[in-house]
Amino acid sequence: MGKINREALYTDESSVYRIPFEANTGDRVTLRFRTAKDNVDKVFVISGDQRWAMKKVCSRGRFDYYETYVDVETETIHYFFEVRSGEERLFYNKKKVTDDLQSDYSFGIVPGFSTPDWAKGAVMYQIYVDRFCNGDPSNDVLTGEYSYIDEQVEHIDDWNQYPKAMDVRCFYGGDLQGILDKLDYLQDLGIEVIYMNPIFVSPSNHKYDCQDYDYIDPHFTVIKNDGGELLPPGELNNQKATKYIRRVVSKENLEASNQFFIHFVEEVHKRGMRVLLDGVFNHCGSFNKWLDRERLYEGDGDYEKGAYVSDKSPYRDFFKFNNIHEWPYNEYYDGWWGHKTLPKLYYENSRELYDYIMGIGRKWVSPPYNVDGWRLDVAADLGFSEEFNHKFWKDFRRNVKEANPEAVIFAEHYGNAAAWLRGDEWDSVMNYDTFMEPVTWYLTGMEKHSDAYNPALLNNMEVFLETLENKAPAFYGQSFLVAMNQLSNHDHSRFLTRTNHKVGRVGELGSEAAEEGVSKAVFREAIAIMLTWQGAPTIYYGDEAGVCGFTDPDSRRTYPWGHEDKELIRYHKELIRIRRENPACRWGCAQGLYTEGGYLSYGRFLDGNYVVTVVNNTEEGKKMEIPVWIIEVPDKVLMRRHILSTEDGFTLEEANYLVSEGKIEIYMLPHSAAVLSYTEEKMSETPAKSENMFSKFRGRKRDRRKAEGPKGPYRQPYRRNYS
Repeated sequence: MGKINREALYTDESSVYRIPFEANTGDRVTLRFRTAKDNVDKVFVISGDQRWAMKKVCSRGRFDYYETYVDVETETIHYFFEVRSGEERLFYNKKKVTDDLQSDYSFGIVPGFSTPDWAKGAVMYQIYVDRFCNGDPSNDVLTGEYSYIDEQVEHIDDWNQYPKAMDVRCFYGGDLQGILDKLDYLQDLGIEVIYMNPIFVSPSNHKYDCQDYDYIDPHFTVIKNDGGELLPPGELNNQKATKYIRRVVSKENLEASNQFFIHFVEEVHKRGMRVLLDGVFNHCGSFNKWLDRERLYEGDGDYEKGAYVSDKSPYRDFFKFNNIHEWPYNEYYDGWWGHKTLPKLYYENSRELYDYIMGIGRKWVSPPYNVDGWRLDVAADLGFSEEFNHKFWKDFRRNVKEANPEAVIFAEHYGNAAAWLRGDEWDSVMNYDTFMEPVTWYLTGMEKHSDAYNPALLNNMEVFLETLENKAPAFYGQSFLVAMNQLSNHDHSRFLTRTNHKVGRVGELGSEAAEEGVSKAVFREAIAIMLTWQGAPTIYYGDEAGVCGFTDPDSRRTYPWGHEDKELIRYHKELIRIRRENPACRWGCAQGLYTEGGYLSYGRFLDGNYVVTVVNNTEEGKKMEIPVWIIEVPDKVLMRRHILSTEDGFTLEEANYLVSEGKIEIYMLPHSAAVLSYTEEKMSETPAKSENMFSKFRGRKRDRRKAEGPKGPYRQPYRRNYS
């Protein structure tokens, strides 16, 4: 037969090559594997010390398809493949083809692990609420309303003013009414999910220092009962901030705020969109009612004494105090990374706190609020030990999924998250490892904070592919399809700013520098990748309108209503439309096609729908020969170009490319990106849909298995001991 065609070998953890994609105990799972037609002698599945043969069940075009099945019990089944042709033997796992027998990077069937279908590949939109749109000026934080970190807070009257270098106490007035006012815009853009940075009561504009987990901040909703006084000039004692106390401590205002939020979620849901909340459970804020370092709650009979105020507080065990002789007003509590404004929560010491936060996890995904999931801040830091951290998130998942099985759980995490992605903790993560970081380095040579520029990584395909190869296996397929893929967010510089290769932060370079020398052409390349990549593309508010900015706080600029880059918005909108019209972009398999230097092409394929993305990130034009046969595109068909971005802009003018001998030729201008597709008229003939090709074999083997009875731990026909 000759040498094994390595490029033709393929399988993955998708609904095409594993059926059902998400399995439960007791299910029979069909595994599939693809080879070049008449190219191999045998294909085996290896799991642990066992190996069993697969059966060739059909051929189509250039490929043969092999199949077997496995019965799922209670434990995760790890497996990979062996391919033989004569004396040649190869193995195939999550890192693709390898010459070495190894169980590392195995595929996995995790009984009971599923992620919500609505979240798989969904187009998300992250909103930093204070900076998106001011829909109700009557709820704005006022200058002098209270003090925060040794200065009074400030209302910024000029919506278009750049953020200050110390921005945390500056408020522009964005609120939930502002989001409601712009739902038409978001819906027209094609957004399916709105993820908001924290919106619970909090004294900062970022609200990662929660004051009260039970209530939405009235400054974001409605202030039903206003009154009280601002602080006098120079006054920092928040006990005198009676207007702030009235606004956020009064139960009347808090209850009205939650009622507004119910209305907010209902309106978003009416549009067919979803809502995600940001949960900050590793730490709270020094203003929190449980600690009450600012003594806002001390004189209110509706609240218990805070742990800062009294050692008799019912919340005393919620925090880790290091000096037990300092009450009243004990300053010696653990803060996250030493920040006194961010007291770390001491779950190991308080079952009451543990249960309370589990209740918060349930509360907001349940009626009457009905939010659709959580994004978890610094989730790996929670607790004082790794063992406890995992116990907490296992319980959190159980509580949330019991309350709302369709709720999704994302976590913020840098580095390998495999330990939390085993099916019983998080659904997925903000995808730094296999999206934001490698894409940023590859297209710009910049670090994601704009803290470094490394020209050796610009267009370095070897490093780009090696990063994906080594880090993508941390995800099971369920997690990968919902991974939050971002180019920018509130913690990093804006991607458009990274294209100017300026190293530094706003305090040293100034705000204007973030806008100088940027490349919208490179940015458009990145957008094309984000909207055709595996996972959930997540647009950071304003990116689509051309907002620039160094890392936070500069990346937290206001949305430029009335000054938007409308062509860039239209580019996003068209790519989202193309994504929606091609299901392969959302659910499909993925394969690299042309990967050399600054030239990148990859394909997505599902049920007869084939999508190819082509990027030229260099200064030179190039004719590229793309081997689309790898993603099963048949010969003598035309692939249609939907969109082409160049240095001058973009066009929707169609162009067609004939597939000849498995390839297309396409000339790509400097700094350009194109998305092409082909869809078969009779998609039922594809392996994923053609039950007549696959089910006959499966049916015969099911009958035989039933007659013979179970055999061994996997009850597998064709099973052999590996030797």
